Amino acid sequence: MTSARTPGGRTPHGRNRAGQGRTGASKGRNGAEGQPGGGRRGRIAQPKGRTGTSTRQVAATPPEPQVPRDVHDPDGVRLQKVLARAGVGSRRACEDLVRDGRVSVDGQVVRELGIRVDPRRAVVRVDGTRVQVDDSLAYVALNKPRGVVSAMSDPQGRPCLSDYVTDRTERLFHVGRLDADTEGLILLTNDGELAHRLAHPSFEVLKTYLAEVPAPIPRDLGRRLAAGVQLEDGPVRVDGFRVVDSRPGRALVEVVLHEGRKHVVRRLLAEVGHPVERLVRTRIGPVRLADLPPGRYRELGRAELGALMAEVGL
Repeated sequence: MTSARTPGGRTPHGRNRAGQGRTGASKGRNGAEGQPGGGRRGRIAQPKGRTGTSTRQVAATPPEPQVPRDVHDPDGVRLQKVLARAGVGSRRACEDLVRDGRVSVDGQVVRELGIRVDPRRAVVRVDGTRVQVDDSLAYVALNKPRGVVSAMSDPQGRPCLSDYVTDRTERLFHVGRLDADTEGLILLTNDGELAHRLAHPSFEVLKTYLAEVPAPIPRDLGRRLAAGVQLEDGPVRVDGFRVVDSRPGRALVEVVLHEGRKHVVRRLLAEVGHPVERLVRTRIGPVRLADLPPGRYRELGRAELGALMAEVGL
């Protein structure tokens, strides 16, 4: 008995003239690329603008228009005044920024000069870069000297970070740590959200170190460090490595990595035969130590603070 056929030469069971099972194989391939479990009966891959052999295009649903949100806070401070106080520019220059549509509040572009905002709650951006307008928050870069513990107080009476910011009225805390023998850049703030994100490994904020180590440095050392070195608590890979200077018996190398494990730079270089004699952290994300003297601090500039916030999604 001859089975009934549908248009296109297919039987009601999905088989074609060319051979039994070809349709099933096709389903399996489609399922592997699109949805898990492809090839099972009843599972259909998502169409890509066409259905079957028809040339009729599937009409896309137009997106709903974005309804402007009211970000005005009648009890707040005028936006141009908030921007000027944050160091963006003069009051007049900040008014121009608002008129030109270069300022957003809580994700909403504003162009009205009468807008008022709460500086402690509003997220304000200029040209897409976050501007911290809450003047109760402080952001400090300190060049920690050698022999200072990374703590704001020490029960043993050792030198600590608070000894270098005695003139600050805010209650600051440090972001991350440097061991006592390591010098260089450490951040102090009272912004808990930023501190949490900078310290969390999921954000992978890069940190740069200069290390004095015994020379000579093998040519393949950078490649080995990038490939990964096994330590007692797991493998570690550097994000960057270069030789800055090399002299008989001594070399200065730069190591970049996002790892935050204890003594990780010292342990890493010791594992490959180059124990650290001196270690200085020179950069955290976009914030550089530059020529800041040991034991001195500076407040972060508006641009580098905005870049630091962007690095961790704020």
